[in-house]
Amino acid sequence: MSVLLRLRHADGSLMQTGGFNDGDRNVRVYKPCSDDSCDWQEFDVALRQRRWYATNHILPDGRQIIVGGRGQFSYEFYPKKAGADQSYNLPFLSQTNDPRIENNLYPFVFLNTDGNLFIFANNRAILFDYVNRVVVRNYPTIPGGDPRSYPSSGSAVLLPLRDLQGGANVTAEVLWVMETMPLARVMGDMVLLPNGNILILNGASSGTAGWDLGRNPVLTPLIYRPNNPTGLRFEAQNSSSIPRMYHSTAILLRDGRILVSGSNPHAYYNFTGVVFPTDLTMEAFSPHYLDPRLKRVRPMIVSPTSHSQIGYGQQLVINFKAQGRIKQRFYHCDNGCTTIYYTLIFNEPKTIGSY
Repeated sequence: MSVLLRLRHADGSLMQTGGFNDGDRNVRVYKPCSDDSCDWQEFDVALRQRRWYATNHILPDGRQIIVGGRGQFSYEFYPKKAGADQSYNLPFLSQTNDPRIENNLYPFVFLNTDGNLFIFANNRAILFDYVNRVVVRNYPTIPGGDPRSYPSSGSAVLLPLRDLQGGANVTAEVLWVMETMPLARVMGDMVLLPNGNILILNGASSGTAGWDLGRNPVLTPLIYRPNNPTGLRFEAQNSSSIPRMYHSTAILLRDGRILVSGSNPHAYYNFTGVVFPTDLTMEAFSPHYLDPRLKRVRPMIVSPTSHSQIGYGQQLVINFKAQGRIKQRFYHCDNGCTTIYYTLIFNEPKTIGSY
């Protein structure tokens, strides 16, 4: 079963939707607790359509939008509410479906600053008004036309555009900007780091996602620095010894490390007699900012203290201390600065694109 976990509420609850066979229309919720009594709750047939290889995205009102899935060219919301409790057709998903290959599963979905959704599938994208069910904008096909969605399985991350503050021309022509990665990679993971850089790791250099279809594992992570000049943005990191193929994952931890786990390119657990056995191990990647030699100059938060409660709309003041001279500019924002985002998408063959 291929599934996605998403943060559902401010209380930290996790919600998972769909999957395979009997659970493809079910919703599962896990609410944290202070003892060992908490467990998953499953709600049968809570979805209008079967959702396998779909994408979830949390919305400003706390609901989630569930986009696509195998054989599904539609979207729906959960929890349901009056006037938005059905499954709604999204022609873009059928238009990006390659017969017998698909190439539009797990579409990349991001909430844009204007409240619309940026949805990328296969090799192109739209800006979608999910409230009025209207495509606001069609974006050009990515140069070369290579698909980035499952099973080609690239990855995407949303970045802040610090250079477009106030008065940016958002109606300007949109073009793809392509860069060449040092290593080809499919089934990789992108993790946005606290310093604004991106960690790219896991995956293979040939093949596709799916059962035993990937080859030549990529053991070397890359750091991508979006603020560096073109040609100086990628840096190879220390390699792992563990292949992380299909069904591997990576997530940022509170202490700044990245937890890396998984790899199972088989329909069931298979630990012997295969090219890439099922791997249930976990490892942690420590970026350069955690180098012990930098401890003295690493900023330390003085206040608020850990586990402080902040009310909605309340001003948050963070005080920190750091030894040594601060070389980079620090920005002070009054009256709510607007941050504009763009999308970074990568995949084999060694290309990376951004809007």
